[in-house]
This record gives sequence, structure tokens and C-alpha cells, in this order.
Amino acid sequence: MSKRIAAWCLSLCAFAAQAEVQDIDNVELARLIAAGVPVIDIRTAAEWQQTGIVPGSHLLTFFDDRGRADPTGWLEKVQSITLARQPVILICRTGNRTKAVSDYLSRSVGYVRVYNVKDGIRAWAKAGMPLVSAAPALASCQAAKMC
Repeated sequence: MSKRIAAWCLSLCAFAAQAEVQDIDNVELARLIAAGVPVIDIRTAAEWQQTGIVPGSHLLTFFDDRGRADPTGWLEKVQSITLARQPVILICRTGNRTKAVSDYLSRSVGYVRVYNVKDGIRAWAKAGMPLVSAAPALASCQAAKMC
């Protein structure tokens, strides 16, 4: 899985050198959440269940358990949450996957304000920031075929 993700990330980053992505920390994440900016958690269902999720997060897996991605299908789901002219926050486990996906949204799709949680859910949890069980959100998005 990691080889596929790395290859995909490198290919995205190669043409995304001038991406309009802002890396943020926990303080900025909390501020943006309070301001109503949507958070999209791109991890897998197993990861959501393992750690919990940031309250109010939208669960949209980008890379599956084998490192495969469907950017077009994923983007359709994102567009039902937020438009390209609106800000959006992406979070994963450590910020590596979201960096590449943030660049994709900014450079390839034209999202104007993409925030990448640079240290991911691990840093959020380590700092004692709020987490909730993923079960209700996961059930809801699975029922709507939106995860």
C-alpha cells in the first residue's frame, strides 16, 4: 500500500509545486472548525474506528487499504460537501496523504483555500483535543454511500 501511495503522491506533487495549500496545526484547526470550515477525513474506516474522528468530520476515504484511489469519484463526494470557492480542511493520520490530496484539490480542481492538517489526527489526539466515536458518522456515510 505505501508504495502505491508514495508513487501517487509523487506524481501529484510533481505538477503541484505551486499549490495554494496552507499547512495548519491544532490551534488553527480548532479555530477553523469553530468558524464552520468543513473537515474531510480521508483515512480508511479501520483508521476512523481505531482513533475516533474530529467532531463533525466528513468521512471520505481517498486511498483504500491497498493504496488505490479514485480521485474522480472522491471529488464528486467532496463537491456535495463544499464548493471550490469555499475553504476546506483535510485530515489523515499524519498529514502525508492529505498533503498530496490537498495539492490535487488546489492545483487540479481549483479549490481556492485548502487547509492540510500537517500533523494529522495523531497530533490532535496526542494534544487531548476532542474526538468522537466514528460509528455514527460511519453508519450514516455508509448508508448514503458517501464514505
